[in-house]
Amino acid sequence: MTTSHTLTAERLTLGYGDRVVVDSLDLTVPPGKVTVIVGANACGKSTLLRSMSRLLAPRAGQVLLDGRQVHRMPAKELARTLGLLPQSPVAPEGITVVDLVGRGRHPHQGVFTRWSEKDDAAVASALEATQTTEIADRSVDELSGGQRQRVWIAMALAQQTDLLLLDEPTTFLDASHQIEVLDLLTDLNRARGTTVVMVLHDLNLAARYADHLIALAAGRIHAAGPPAAVLTEETVATVFGLQSRIVEDPVSGKPLMLPIGRHHVRAGAGAGEAPAAEVAEAPR
Repeated sequence: MTTSHTLTAERLTLGYGDRVVVDSLDLTVPPGKVTVIVGANACGKSTLLRSMSRLLAPRAGQVLLDGRQVHRMPAKELARTLGLLPQSPVAPEGITVVDLVGRGRHPHQGVFTRWSEKDDAAVASALEATQTTEIADRSVDELSGGQRQRVWIAMALAQQTDLLLLDEPTTFLDASHQIEVLDLLTDLNRARGTTVVMVLHDLNLAARYADHLIALAAGRIHAAGPPAAVLTEETVATVFGLQSRIVEDPVSGKPLMLPIGRHHVRAGAGAGEAPAAEVAEAPR
């Protein structure tokens, strides 16, 4: 069961070259829950996920899975428990959808283990869940960005891990498919108890789907907890440099962020309601 697994970071420091991106961060992922990480561009969200899946070694501190350092675990052993969908995965040239999704079963294959009916069932289930069965025989190279993203999600699902990390899984998806994918991940969490950790750009989708919300700012955790406690006007102003109003989402009952633009303030608004200056979006 996924609730028997613990994933933590202790005084974790990460960086590239001379640049520190994540600084002395402590984090505990609630087992069996959906955790969503939000923050401004270049604040360390993707870097944190890469280190938690052992793709990036820490400069200091450690990431622990069930008390063991993930960077010292054999890769295949880790991959049977923890799966990752990175932000910009690259498929081998000419590979078909079904073959790519089938690669999610690699951690379960041993030297003397042959492909089994269980593997077939896992791949078929992942294709069906992501609505990619009809394109299973097509080359991934031929697909649209949205189709390709759903295929990558199918590969992650086929891996059937107890912990699943996803970096912006709704990238390239239209509004309808974004909701379908997030509903799918929520169903996976509710049905199997899979611990889901994902980075999302959309604050309102993050608040709607998260059990546990983490707001990063400059490589540190600014706030963490239930969405109602984290998605506040103060957090939005500090983390994103944006004036906003927080109301209740009429669909989910979760907090809903309404940004205040320079040209969308009521006449006669008080000084406390003055909009923030426009903030240029930094590149990813």
